[in-house]
Amino acid sequence: MNCPIDKLIRAKRRTIALIVERDGSLTVRAPKRAALRDIEQFIHEKTDWIRRSREKLKSIIVPPKKEYTDGEKFPFLGSGYELRLVKAQRPSLKFNDGFTLSVTAQSRGEQTFVRWYKEQALQIFSERIQYYAGLHGFTPKQVKVNSARTRWGSCSANGTINFTWRLVMAPLEVIDYVILHELAHLRVKNHSQTFWRLVESMDSDCKEKRKWLRENGETLTL
Repeated sequence: MNCPIDKLIRAKRRTIALIVERDGSLTVRAPKRAALRDIEQFIHEKTDWIRRSREKLKSIIVPPKKEYTDGEKFPFLGSGYELRLVKAQRPSLKFNDGFTLSVTAQSRGEQTFVRWYKEQALQIFSERIQYYAGLHGFTPKQVKVNSARTRWGSCSANGTINFTWRLVMAPLEVIDYVILHELAHLRVKNHSQTFWRLVESMDSDCKEKRKWLRENGETLTL
């Protein structure tokens, strides 16, 4: 097999999914009882896609890690906001058309920002889910925020919808696309033509938003 599996995750799901990680390794998510030969056949059929994904990763310029110093910009809902270090304050990170971070928390800046992003993400995503679920007749069980690095969202078999907190860095219209994408999975579990027709019926510009994520997703990080 030309594309060996670096990580195989078996879960309660119906389809096989391939993820090319940032380092080029291949992660496979498969149903618990899927035969290895069927997984390998699926990978063989997706060899060209895996190769293209790895080539694309090589061309992506990953932004440097944040140092949490004065003047650094941090994305939130599609815009970049400057950070200013201030004397001790509570909470240690505040946002008001810009970020202020207590100098006493600078050494744990990443942890502080991640906590803030998660809080904002859960609030915003929950509100948007409630709105679109009511608008289109969906009944998700629960909304959760995680720290996934390779998936913007996912929909579990029991109707729980998960989003990575990094998505809250994206423009609101892109967030809405991912929300509609995962809501659509409550009705159609795969990525068939039926699924994409459903997504497009709710978001006629979904292709442009998918493109935005492909081109800018790597910048949504700390």
